[in-house]
Amino acid sequence: MIESCPKKRMLLGITGLGILTVVVLIWESHWTESTVHTRKRNFVVEQNSTCFEKERFEVIRDCEPCTAFEITSKSIGVCIHTHYKEVLKCANGETVTRSCDRAAYFDEQAFWQFEGLMFSASFVSTVCVVFRKKVLNKRMLQRVQRQIANSV
Repeated sequence: MIESCPKKRMLLGITGLGILTVVVLIWESHWTESTVHTRKRNFVVEQNSTCFEKERFEVIRDCEPCTAFEITSKSIGVCIHTHYKEVLKCANGETVTRSCDRAAYFDEQAFWQFEGLMFSASFVSTVCVVFRKKVLNKRMLQRVQRQIANSV
């Protein structure tokens, strides 16, 4: 079906899809920027300390998943909500554990796993296409040879 489309129509379709993609990306980035500022993340904090909101703090341990024991035993209260925790040290010396979103490391790892899977799938698809093309070319050559042999 795609082989029957004229070049002008094909070029017009590709251009239209490109423009539509750019418009959707602009709209989506504008939409996410406006919704991020309206919603403030309230993370649960251990010992009800909010020193990190009022003063400077240092991240001692980045956001990491809680262990299964911490979640089931509820020994660390912040692990109950998001199952992730991070440890902060405020300027006054107080150490605070707070709940946090998923660690960026896990998102990056999932992204690279997805990329690897897509690369593998594209490689397998390319090999299948090349193999199928060879088979079809061989059949076409045999058909042409039979037609030439029958005409002589």
